[in-house]
Amino acid sequence: MSQTDGLEDAAILMMSLGEAEASEVFKHLSPKEVQKLGEAIAKTKTITRERVIEVVDKFTGIAAAQSLLVSNSGDYVRSVLRRALGDDKAALLIDRILQGGDVSGIESLKWMEPASVAELLRNEHPQIIAAILVHLDFDQAADILKFFNERQRNEVMLRVATMEGIQPSALKDLNEVLFKVLAGGDKMRKSSLGGVKTAAEMINLMGTAIEGTVIESIRNHDADLAQKIMDKMFVFDDVIKLDDKSIQTVLKEVSSDVLIVALKGAQPELKEKFLSNMSTRAAESLREDLESRGPMRLSEVEAQQKEILKTVRRLADEGVIVIVIGGGADDAMV
Repeated sequence: MSQTDGLEDAAILMMSLGEAEASEVFKHLSPKEVQKLGEAIAKTKTITRERVIEVVDKFTGIAAAQSLLVSNSGDYVRSVLRRALGDDKAALLIDRILQGGDVSGIESLKWMEPASVAELLRNEHPQIIAAILVHLDFDQAADILKFFNERQRNEVMLRVATMEGIQPSALKDLNEVLFKVLAGGDKMRKSSLGGVKTAAEMINLMGTAIEGTVIESIRNHDADLAQKIMDKMFVFDDVIKLDDKSIQTVLKEVSSDVLIVALKGAQPELKEKFLSNMSTRAAESLREDLESRGPMRLSEVEAQQKEILKTVRRLADEGVIVIVIGGGADDAMV
């Protein structure tokens, strides 16, 4: 079942629950999940009774097969690890397993528009901004950075790339600006956030126009660091390095509209990579759509390419596919 099918099922289930019950479910979702599910509900117009029964039966079956083993899994993990390893060793693992559990204040930023977050952080020191951005999703962080001027953006990215961890004291200065949303920062332990890979992920999602200036700025400061970041970046042209099975998996997750726009700006070899992994009929249809589409804005093309990159990274994170970064014998598997 594709991600789209799952969203449609979730939307139908939410509408069948009624407003009061559905609102309680939404309280437990992340900002991205709320947005995606909300959009799916908005797009759902008429549904047959049979389809509703099918979705409700599926949910009932899944729910019946599961049971609540512990009331609070986070507390359970902490307790078990501390008993087994002692406080010091357990603390390192707990931070990694439950990372973000003690930074609930930053969660409020995830619900805000990138422009609003940028305005909130604009006058802060680049090191403080970097410390905040590494706690956010890469695409949100990238969108926020687009609202900074070039000099500030480059300074922040340099600090993200050279960051080896977050000290609690680095976040304290934001308490007043964020209306105490970072209260409890004293209890936070140093987390392994930031670094070359984080910088690469953010730059990946900024778009080619900004990407070049950021890399060049970092190169002027530290050429080796800039190269390390570039070695970790996975851009749209790198999709051609995926094997055929992975390409077929990606195609199942990407809508034809997104693919058509994304491929308008792709190299011929990459277009053929996708077309060769489609059925003859589907490939012919895609070729016709590509030829019939007139010129498109680069920003539109890059936006859809970014959507495909998000899908590729999600599938890689889930272990469904393997992506290759870099070149030659030093390729890194992630």
